[in-house]
This record gives sequence, structure tokens and C-alpha cells, in this order.
Amino acid sequence: MKLKSISQFLNVQKPILISGPCSAETEEQTIATAKQIAATGKVHALRAGIWKPRTRPGQYEGAGDVGLQWLVSAKKETGLPITTEVANAAHVEAALKAGVDILWIGARTTVNPFSVQEVADSLKGVDIPVMVKNPVNPDLELWIGALERLSKAGITTMAAIHRGFSSSEKGPFRNLPMWDIAIELKTRFPELEIICDPSHISGNRDLIAFISQKALDLDMAGLMIESHINPDAAWSDAKQQVTPSVLGKIVSELVVRKPDSENKTFKDTLGLLREQIDHLDDEIMQKMAARMKISEKIGQYKKENNVTILQVNRWEEIIKTRVALCKAMGLDEGFTRDLLRLVHHESIQVQEKVMNKTEVKV
Repeated sequence: MKLKSISQFLNVQKPILISGPCSAETEEQTIATAKQIAATGKVHALRAGIWKPRTRPGQYEGAGDVGLQWLVSAKKETGLPITTEVANAAHVEAALKAGVDILWIGARTTVNPFSVQEVADSLKGVDIPVMVKNPVNPDLELWIGALERLSKAGITTMAAIHRGFSSSEKGPFRNLPMWDIAIELKTRFPELEIICDPSHISGNRDLIAFISQKALDLDMAGLMIESHINPDAAWSDAKQQVTPSVLGKIVSELVVRKPDSENKTFKDTLGLLREQIDHLDDEIMQKMAARMKISEKIGQYKKENNVTILQVNRWEEIIKTRVALCKAMGLDEGFTRDLLRLVHHESIQVQEKVMNKTEVKV
């Protein structure tokens, strides 16, 4: 994909800040919120949902086309470019006709290639900036596929929005951040700007500052934070919105780090430390290869003695002893468990190959 950046389109230095209410509820609320966030001097674009995909009927589903005029009025009052979510060709047509500056595709749309293709087809011949939220489920290829569909339709200015992934697990976040998926996307497409959506990840205004700082520490290009003049009275997602004044405070306290340093001492020291990391990684890979060779022998021995591959008691013993050992060495317990699961899974795969290998008799 050949990409131009959203930051270039907005003509701003990173980090980009996009803010506004979850939903445009009334003209008064939309314009008042826009004026207050513009007054912070921190915001580069105004966002608001016009069509809201809701989980169940009866919830506020957005103002519809009339809300686009409220956004346009807010732009006239503040000078801020405006952006909203589109989910089908009719949304695209209405947004383009109204003069929306940037479009975004939501998580519920990204998950459906048919819907993304409909949006892409409706944008052929119109090179407007488009941002794509990750799908609700943790599927990197689906996220990339949505971006590729838009690229093939002729869209050249794009960004990805990391808003976290739905999960049945109950935890502190509304959506699991799964930072590794966003990192993998950035690794595969270094020129693609990724904007973090702390509001949807956290689902709780008290966690927005934490998620925002984490995103910037991972060199994300910007933030999309929901802001409302009276968050507690918001018609949708009240708990994850902040007032414009709180928004300004959050952004003012963020630490913006550099992607690199020209300091020679820094570069030399970092180079030495990375050499140590490379050496240790080599050793780890050699040990891992040796471990899998032993797994092959174990698989063969189990096959000869007609014993099952999975030994639950042995697995429980490994988890118990290794987690305790790693904890004593200062390693995070969650990291240790995840690593052991990966190693255990690969060991089972190796043994399955041995167990099911057909010997050809000559």
C-alpha cells in the first residue's frame, strides 16, 4: 500500500489529537462541545458519531443526516476539520455531500468484508482520508484486509485506529488492548499511522490518561478521545467520555517521547545493549531447538509404549514449578504462563508429528 499520512493531511505535528462527543445529540451540544475542546488548543480534528451501531434496539442510534449539518456548523465555529463514522454507501454519500473532511470505519463494519467493500466501492474516485478501526475480534488479517480494500479503491490517505478487542473476559478494560496486534500491524506497515482510541479501550474515563500514555510510549501517531460538555448525561457511552477541561488536562500531562536520539552516547550504549540482547536471543533459540529435539524423543517413546501425548499432571507440574522459579527471578507471572503455553503447544505439535508419522516399509 502506498500511503499518505493523516498528520500530513491535517498539517500538524504528531501526536494527533481527535476529540468530540461519542454521539452528536443536538446542535447545541455538538457546537458547545466543539467550542470547548477547540479552546483547549490541543485538538486537531472534531469527531462525533452521526449513525450509531448499537448492540440492542432502543438505544440511541444517532441523529442521522441532520447531525452532519451540526458538525458542519461546529467546523464553521471552530475551524476544526470534522470526522465521522460511515458503515455503508448511503452514509458515505451523505457525509461527502455535507463536506466531512475525514471518514472512519468502525469496528463492527471492519469485521465484515462485504460492508468494507461497499464503503470502498462508494469511495472510488474520491480520495478522502479514511481511518479504519480494528475489528471487534482480534484478527489482524481482517484489519489489514479492510485497509487493502480501501487502497485498491484509490484511497491514499489512511490511518488505523486501535480501539481494543472484545472479549468475554472481565477485567479493568472495556476492550482488551492487545498491544501486540497493533505492534505487528506497525511492523508490517511502518508508513501506516496508528491512532489509539483510549475511550473505547478503557470504557472508563479514569483509565484514559493511562491508556493514552501507553499508546504514545509505543510510538502511536495520535489519540482519539471522546469528550462531552456533560459526560454523565451523554446519550451513549457516558462512562468513557471526559469534559473538554479534563481532556486538556490529560493531554497537557502526557509525556511525548522521541522515536530516536541523535546523542552519540545514547546510540553507542543502545547498540551495546542490543548486541547483548541479540546474543541472548541466539542462546534462547538454541536452547529451544534442543528442547524440541527432546520432545521428538519423548513423542517416539510414547508412541512405542502406546501412551497419550497430553499428560495433564506433568503440565500442571511444569506450570507450578516454572512460574514459581520465574517469579523468584523477577519475571512477570502472566508473561511466564503465556510463554510456557506457547512452548507446551509447540511440544505437543512436535509429538503429534512423531506419533502420527507413517513408516513406509520397503
